[in-house]
Amino acid sequence: MSSSRPKLISLDAFAKTVEDARIKTASGGIITLICILVALILIRNEYIDYTTIIARPELVVDRDINKQLDINLDISFLNLPCDLISIDLFDETGDLKLDVINSGLEKYRILKTGGKQSEILDDQPALKRQVPLNEVCTGLKEGEEGECGSCYGALPQDQKQYCCNSCSAVRRAYAEANWQFFDGENIEQCEKEGYVQRLKDRINENEGCRVKGSAKINRVAGTMDFAPGFSMTKNGRHVHDLSLYMKYEDKFNFDHIINHLSFGNEPNSANDYSSLSTLDGHSFLEHKKYHMNNYYLKIVSTRFETLAGKEKFDTNQYSVITHDRPLQGGKDEDHQHTVHARGGVPGVAFNFDISPLKIINREQYAKTRSGFILGVVSSIAGVLMVGALLDKSVFAAQQAIKGKKDL
Repeated sequence: MSSSRPKLISLDAFAKTVEDARIKTASGGIITLICILVALILIRNEYIDYTTIIARPELVVDRDINKQLDINLDISFLNLPCDLISIDLFDETGDLKLDVINSGLEKYRILKTGGKQSEILDDQPALKRQVPLNEVCTGLKEGEEGECGSCYGALPQDQKQYCCNSCSAVRRAYAEANWQFFDGENIEQCEKEGYVQRLKDRINENEGCRVKGSAKINRVAGTMDFAPGFSMTKNGRHVHDLSLYMKYEDKFNFDHIINHLSFGNEPNSANDYSSLSTLDGHSFLEHKKYHMNNYYLKIVSTRFETLAGKEKFDTNQYSVITHDRPLQGGKDEDHQHTVHARGGVPGVAFNFDISPLKIINREQYAKTRSGFILGVVSSIAGVLMVGALLDKSVFAAQQAIKGKKDL
């Protein structure tokens, strides 16, 4: 037992000094107080880190890629009546939806009266766009009696195979013949339905239009297109009747404010999900009639998991690149070395691309318990070590000054 004690003594890293050999100074007391204060601040910071909740992202393959995706939209066109706006949706699968206003989106007329702006739901029946020609322009069978409205030469009617008995039918017939429809003036069917007068009143009042609601898209690259005039697909081409838009040179443009744009489920909690709606509040107010605005969106499926892992919220976030150009093309006003392409249709297009990956954000504490303890111990040890070195330096300086005075 006695022989083992010298060996243990030789291993002692904490050598002690006797009380009589210790020297206490006022500067040492000040340094000690400072060290205690600094140590407490560092321990407090470690505790804040320990109790802070952060989200750690994880990237995985999205297994829901075959499910449809909701697009939640709220956009205001300040200088374009609702009757002139067509909303088309098409993607790389070949699916094409003309005028998706009847598929979850609603139009609200923006009225500008007395210097004030108000909105009302546009409850007027829209002219049909997607119905096949033989359903809109219904003909009479052989021997069948009934009224057969004129198509004004746009469709053959020598055997009453096509009948245009409504304003929608005449407009569809004009589109089939690639004729310009304008506002339907002098067309008996449109005059009787009040379409012509209603449209003129809205144009003269400089009405705008707000489109909001939700629509479904496939999880592949595609485009949601806002353009003026009747839209249709003919001979593999997607075309618009711009006759009314071009009739008024001093009216109409696609100045707009994106009040909200998101994809998938909407958050219903007080958590900050601002990254999900990057374009919220974005506006384009350049008063340019013949102009094209493009938004290129990269959409990534995202899941948020709470700390306990019991609550899961699946949604989507996106990044965006904006681009606009005049239809006449030419050099860019801001970058003279950039030349824009010529042609196109005025309007606003959201071009979206769906990522095959998914981000999972799991809530975790910023530090583990062992990390917190290690941080506290390291903070105290570091402060004491620096304090000891500072105290020795001050004490040595005091001794040197005292020695010079004694000389």
